[in-house]
Amino acid sequence: MPLYNPNDYDRIFAGKNPSGFSKSDSYRSDFRRDYARLIHCPAFRRLNGKTQLFPGFESDFFRNRLTHSMEVAQIAKSIATKLNSEQPFLKEQGEINLDLVEVAALAHDLGHPPFGHNGELALDRCMIKHGGFEGNAQTLRILSVLEKKKTNDHVGYGVKKEAGTGKVTDCRYGLDLCARTLAAVLKYDTVIPVTRGQTYTRPTKGYYKSEASLVTKIKQSVLGSRHAPSTTPFKTLECQIMDIADDIAYSTYDLEDAFKAEFLSPMVLIAAENSLLDKVSDEINRSSKGEINPAVNRDQVRAVLLRIFDVYLKDDQMKVNDSRSRVKYLVRRYRALTRVAKVGYVRTAFTANLVGELISGIRFEPNKKEPALSRVFLNPSIRLKVAVLKQITYVSLIMSPRLKFAEYRGQEIVKTLFERLSENNGHVLLPDDYRQWYDRFVNDDAKRKRVICDFVAGMTDRYAVEFYARLRSESPETIFKPV
Repeated sequence: MPLYNPNDYDRIFAGKNPSGFSKSDSYRSDFRRDYARLIHCPAFRRLNGKTQLFPGFESDFFRNRLTHSMEVAQIAKSIATKLNSEQPFLKEQGEINLDLVEVAALAHDLGHPPFGHNGELALDRCMIKHGGFEGNAQTLRILSVLEKKKTNDHVGYGVKKEAGTGKVTDCRYGLDLCARTLAAVLKYDTVIPVTRGQTYTRPTKGYYKSEASLVTKIKQSVLGSRHAPSTTPFKTLECQIMDIADDIAYSTYDLEDAFKAEFLSPMVLIAAENSLLDKVSDEINRSSKGEINPAVNRDQVRAVLLRIFDVYLKDDQMKVNDSRSRVKYLVRRYRALTRVAKVGYVRTAFTANLVGELISGIRFEPNKKEPALSRVFLNPSIRLKVAVLKQITYVSLIMSPRLKFAEYRGQEIVKTLFERLSENNGHVLLPDDYRQWYDRFVNDDAKRKRVICDFVAGMTDRYAVEFYARLRSESPETIFKPV
């Protein structure tokens, strides 16, 4: 069975396209056409103004969501190219489409709101009784609903009210991408509950109930009349590649940014307190959901960190016989490790070598019955290394007091904007298109809340601050600046 089938090219609005090529321009494939639609859409451009690790206004060195997405795309294409060149199964059934992998990687963070994970937490709390908020679910919604490429409404607002019945139909189709493209960003095969318990923990991974019927269509197009076993979540190999590439980029390039910002250093990581290592191991075990077995402990975390930086100490053969020699030995080790963080050439080489090592750990397991669901994964030792680097950055930085100020401010801004727009007549502050959608969803509070959520989630960090200033600051922005 081939890796790609004719139904992979189905579009929500345009319908079936069995050739795999655009009906209007046969010189490019539909996946290449999807790539073009993505990079030209406003949601993709806005990634340039969204936080990755450090706020963008702090420095022009640090990565933002756009540069992060580009790095993920490069890593994802490298992984796909490696698999295409090495795997006999792919040579027989058809190679992984590099355009499709690139689109999935470039699109994977579209749904993140302003202020990164902190904005996500704030919006999820605001929407907890109305379907919640989650970045991956929002990505699918942006691609399939919110972006203004296709609509079945001649007026142009995308929401129709039928005469006589008063029934409201949402006929927005987003970028109208291929089914296999949408499948490539569907990381979690779970519907987010419309309401959740009062004890809040964190966002639920999945897709919104409003997109449930779309997900069913995606699965039908990719799998046809066949269905994956209930124990096997729907996750295409392109989506798996994107997910691994995201983890590799997150665990290496965010660490590089932390070194440049002098928030972390190799010595700080190697000499980390046991309490910090316990938090890292707990987070790894929680997020892996038992897939890393046996459970990780603090000693394993420290051992991984030591192995990562050991290469910079291998030439240190000094004999330590007395106190003076011990001092010199320690000074040499300190200087060698400090160079990794402070010297640009060494820091860049460290990151590049680490990325290459992590990519070398890619493994492939073909699924002959459902090639689209073939398994792509990291070998155990590399997977543990990625998990340690990813969580040590998260626990050390995102949970650090210095970034907590930015976290609380970001959450406060997002929460205030949502609440103010949700108040009586607050929707009049919405731009024309969002206000039109809001007004058409009469007597449907959940859909109206979703409209407000969509608007706030689409903001860049800077725009959110400016909008907040108009509401709360004593020196608001000019009224002539458009919303």
